[in-house]
Amino acid sequence: MENPLANEHDPHTTADAVYDFAAIQAKWLPVWDELQPFRAGLPGDTRPRKYVLDMFPYPSGDLHMGHAEAFGFGDIVARYWRQQGFDVLHPIGWDSFGLPAENAAIKRGTDPREWTYANIAQQKASFRQYAPSFDWSRELHTSDPEYYKWNQWLFLELYKRGLAYRKAGQVNWCPNDQTVLANEQVVDGHCERCGALVTKKALTQWFFKVTDYADRLLDDLNQLEGHWPQRVLSMQRNWIGRSSGADVEFEIEGREERISVFTTRPDTLFGATFMVVAPDSDLAAELASGAGPDVRMRFQDYLDTVRGTTEMDRLNQERPKTGVFLERYAVNPVSGERLPIWASDYVLADYGHGAIMAVPAHDQRDLDFARAFDLPIRVVVDTNAPVTGVIPVIQLDEQGVPILPEEPPALDPASTGVALAGEGRMVNSGPLDGLSKVNAIKRMIELLESRGTGRAAKNFRLRDWLISRQRYWGTPIPIIHCPACGEVPVPQEQLPVRLPDAEGLDLRPKGKSPLAAAEEWSTVSCPQCGGEARRDSDTMDTFVDSSWYPLRFLNPNDDTRAFDPAEAEKWAPVDQYVGGVEHAILHLLYSRFITKVLFDLGYISFTEPFTSLLNQGQVLMDGSAMSKSKGNLVEFADQLREHGADALRVTMAFAGPPEDDVDWADVSQAGAAKFLARAWRISGEVTSSPDVEWKTGDPALRRVTHRLLADAPGLVEAYKFNVVIARLMELVNATRKTIDQGPGAADAAVRESAEVIAMILNLFAPYTAEDMWQRLGYEPTVALAQWRKADPALLVEESVTAVFQVDGKVRDRADVAPKIAPEELEALAKGSAAVVRSIDGREIANVVVRAPKLVNIVTRR
Repeated sequence: MENPLANEHDPHTTADAVYDFAAIQAKWLPVWDELQPFRAGLPGDTRPRKYVLDMFPYPSGDLHMGHAEAFGFGDIVARYWRQQGFDVLHPIGWDSFGLPAENAAIKRGTDPREWTYANIAQQKASFRQYAPSFDWSRELHTSDPEYYKWNQWLFLELYKRGLAYRKAGQVNWCPNDQTVLANEQVVDGHCERCGALVTKKALTQWFFKVTDYADRLLDDLNQLEGHWPQRVLSMQRNWIGRSSGADVEFEIEGREERISVFTTRPDTLFGATFMVVAPDSDLAAELASGAGPDVRMRFQDYLDTVRGTTEMDRLNQERPKTGVFLERYAVNPVSGERLPIWASDYVLADYGHGAIMAVPAHDQRDLDFARAFDLPIRVVVDTNAPVTGVIPVIQLDEQGVPILPEEPPALDPASTGVALAGEGRMVNSGPLDGLSKVNAIKRMIELLESRGTGRAAKNFRLRDWLISRQRYWGTPIPIIHCPACGEVPVPQEQLPVRLPDAEGLDLRPKGKSPLAAAEEWSTVSCPQCGGEARRDSDTMDTFVDSSWYPLRFLNPNDDTRAFDPAEAEKWAPVDQYVGGVEHAILHLLYSRFITKVLFDLGYISFTEPFTSLLNQGQVLMDGSAMSKSKGNLVEFADQLREHGADALRVTMAFAGPPEDDVDWADVSQAGAAKFLARAWRISGEVTSSPDVEWKTGDPALRRVTHRLLADAPGLVEAYKFNVVIARLMELVNATRKTIDQGPGAADAAVRESAEVIAMILNLFAPYTAEDMWQRLGYEPTVALAQWRKADPALLVEESVTAVFQVDGKVRDRADVAPKIAPEELEALAKGSAAVVRSIDGREIANVVVRAPKLVNIVTRR
């Protein structure tokens, strides 16, 4: 392609030219548009590949300061790998379905499409100004039928394999948005979207069977150690929450079928004195229905109260324990003892099987409940008994008589109110007496299995993914409900099931999807029997859209398949993923699940979607999150207009480690702009030609240049972007000194350093770097210039500056050999006239030597 600037006069060629960021931006944007230097996967490109991906944005308005930070970091990585010789895929799209668009449309009386695509256009314009190195040819929007067609395909793939199913149950309900929420979308008992207090509601909903993959989701986190932030790995592990124990089967008097209870401590089964069921479980309702009318009434009143209580409150151990005796009894499978069954809100319906065996002597919640309702408390673990084979040390008195240890006091949880949760030996437990915890658990499981009343089991905190949403702006679920045939998948050739036009539909939340009222859309013929049937009116959770989108970027315009497995082999998994830690559980967990499903289906050859993960911190103002209500909002557009894209990008990268929060009150965009102007002016002062022999240049400046070339790759790959900028500033200063104080602008080392400054500055300030590159005599684009290799000979330090301190205060310095011996350095320090004067005859108490850089002489006053 012909260079559009090859014969154009550059107005910025003199040393006294003014750095004008607006003019530079206006100059280079059309050039990049014509050159399209960031398109990936072009025919004949044999470079190795890297896939760098930012969590795609939601189009809720213009870009904000959080976008400036996150996409700036992702672009640093993408630009770096291009200069390292890789063909880099760095795409962009929009996560454009969801409640905010629908709520905004309702408020404005418009179609969600209008609001969504207008915001996308605004964000796209701002992105172009900000200049991330995106491959714009792969742009996608999840609200396009061409995209959500493949959401529906994915749903049907899971449905065929029993991983998508529909069931009735108690679900989280947002009364404001009038839709269900997954457990993960409830934060401290409130809807994460609108903040409304979440209640429970009985509904029939669609789920993805994530729990089938719980073990793999947990175990495969080991693959990501050292590549994902440790706190994210911990959050994932805690959310999955695997625990080992046993499923114990209890008979219920008057009930033919046993109930199963999961416990991590089957060894304490002889200490069970009652049973507790979750009041909002089906089991509690069944047991209450078989009791007398008074019990049924008390239970219903209690259930109504519980439904108004958040899960966080129910799990709060400080709350007084409440409950209702159901006047039903279970039978302990090992002792035959009758156990009264209570309903209490400290047991959750979705934990284990919604029922627990209560061992109050050894569980604090059970103990608090037993004390509140005067229920039996039986100790079955003697926590005073030794659990190891260690022989205690016997002490002797002055006469040599052994001092016998005092008998430890017998602890009684019934009177102390403190459960005995420690290790010990089993007591009051028949065949388990005297065993340690580990051996007792093993023995009890053997007993249960031999009697057919239990087995070893695992339990997970993880629950299946509830994907149904009772709203319009989402992917329609591709199922048809036929009176004769039941659930019938929409045939693939009929995909996508398109959303009907919003015109004429009442989108206001009413407790069921607005699609149910779209009669012409809802009423269809059954694909199996041809009879009249109805479409499922729910739409999918938007986390479905984002669970597989990295694969769609591989061929976003292919209408014949969701993605090309051959392209997945070339590019995937994502090498570097960048985004906020707020998605550490939901989005990442679901993406990992879908990746494993696609692996099992044979579509891909990897089991984790993101090899490396970078989380950025928040952008704050005066210590608080930015918001209009607080009056501390900093607008992205204002910053672009006032300081320019490059200054904004450098400010973000220089503010600190990416994972740390940035307080905008503490940074200096003006300082970043001054640094960029200093760097840019150097490129206009270079007078040597591009083919000058660098080795003839000033050795001191060349050493600074080559140390940066050698160190920057490791710093970038460790995400120490702020350190790279600090080192760039050092190089700019060193170059400036060489120009002003000699040998001068004509020196070959000045050209070499100016070119290196432009190349590395491309990572952070692409406009300035591109303009410098042209001023230095090169054609665009510097973004594709290959990283230069450092000369090993220039990395050897000829001397280092040693600091001599007395009592921690610097008294002198000296240039010394890098490999100077510690004793030689100490002698040099003690011989310094300034050090001798500072000691002033005092006694030397200690000398700390850190060769070759430090000697600290400590005196005794």
